[in-house]
Amino acid sequence: MRHLYKCPLRWADLDLLGHVNNVTYVDYLQEARVDMFRTHAPDSRADDLAEGVVVVRHEVTYVSSLTFGFEPVAIECWVTEVRAASFTMAYEIFAEDEDGERTVYLRARTVLTPYVFATERPRRLHDEEKTSLSRLLEPDEPVRSPPAVEVVDVPGGRYPVQVRFSDVDVYGHVNNVKYFEYFQEARIQLMVAQGRELGDGYHLVVAQTDVDYKRPILFRPEPYDCRTWVSRVGSTSVVFESVVLDGDQLLARARVVGVCLDNETGRPAPVPDAFRELAAG
Repeated sequence: MRHLYKCPLRWADLDLLGHVNNVTYVDYLQEARVDMFRTHAPDSRADDLAEGVVVVRHEVTYVSSLTFGFEPVAIECWVTEVRAASFTMAYEIFAEDEDGERTVYLRARTVLTPYVFATERPRRLHDEEKTSLSRLLEPDEPVRSPPAVEVVDVPGGRYPVQVRFSDVDVYGHVNNVKYFEYFQEARIQLMVAQGRELGDGYHLVVAQTDVDYKRPILFRPEPYDCRTWVSRVGSTSVVFESVVLDGDQLLARARVVGVCLDNETGRPAPVPDAFRELAAG
């Protein structure tokens, strides 16, 4: 069984190209996830699952562009794995026409763990929660943790993450969606600082974003240190790696794949040589 959530769009969700911004999709996933917990969780545990979980990892695949509409967009979500102290969810954001033909905009997976915010520690799933989650279970391949990454310092690759009060939840932790925003800001700064542009007639779109959450980012006056660099340039794609650090402590990391598109055809295009030099630092 899959849970269906109808998510309203907002005009503020759009980017300069008139598409829903890649960060905003993750907010949609969060809305669908909370709605699923509140709908299907046992009454006595509903608040625990809806509010007492933290995201361990997101894997987000952007399939096609979503533009603004007054009708809500459909989101299906379900469970792919239930373990002793964590579970994995999958999602699909889509629209269907009158004939039932589905246009998919995004597919994603999220690993979550129950969390006791009073003690700042994860906990095991209760039996009632496991039973409830199992009703939505469609087993799939487990999510694999990525190998450790060596931080690379490049010109323009340091971005100070200044946490806003609006970034944090009621527990004082930065919300999981905001990490995508931080990594986006750092990625843009890197390209601007190094003066790398795709040139007229081309633009870079995000095709895949994977984020690992290691430790909470908290609200404080001092900024955190975000480092970003390009680890690989393919024929039509660019891979960005990012980490958020507090001193030597790793708080989060991201891997983002961007694809160069031709504005006229909307098809992948070769990455320009000047932009390719980013990989050399």
